[in-house]
Amino acid sequence: MPPDILVYLGLCGIAFVAATIFPAQSEAVLVGLILSGHYPVWALLLAAGIGNVSGSVVNWGLGRGIDRFRHKRWFPVSEDKLVKAEAWYNRYGKWSLLAAWLPVIGDALTIMAGVLRVPLVTFVILITISKMSRYLVLTLITLEFL
Repeated sequence: MPPDILVYLGLCGIAFVAATIFPAQSEAVLVGLILSGHYPVWALLLAAGIGNVSGSVVNWGLGRGIDRFRHKRWFPVSEDKLVKAEAWYNRYGKWSLLAAWLPVIGDALTIMAGVLRVPLVTFVILITISKMSRYLVLTLITLEFL
């Protein structure tokens, strides 16, 4: 496997993990790779976006089955975060998913979307806008300072 593919897969993987409750800094990895100047920015954005959106889809899937698992010790979001996310979601509806890029509450929002049975296509469109906008702004800021 060519080394460049491993870089993109690694970025995709870290972005996937970052979309879950596990601590990961996909933004730092993306900025580092942009600053290296060795990779096309569009390809880095694509890899990060695919990974991050995919991780959010996993959260959505967890939300679909939350009633079976929400009290399990390993469940990725605390009851308190779920209550806050549900209140936010009920206030703003599906448009709250545009805030899924935010730390902490973003993960809970993606799970809450599954709980509230947001259609997968709607979810993916809104999450893609949210997550890619964050990466794009970060990229533009990074390129501004090159």
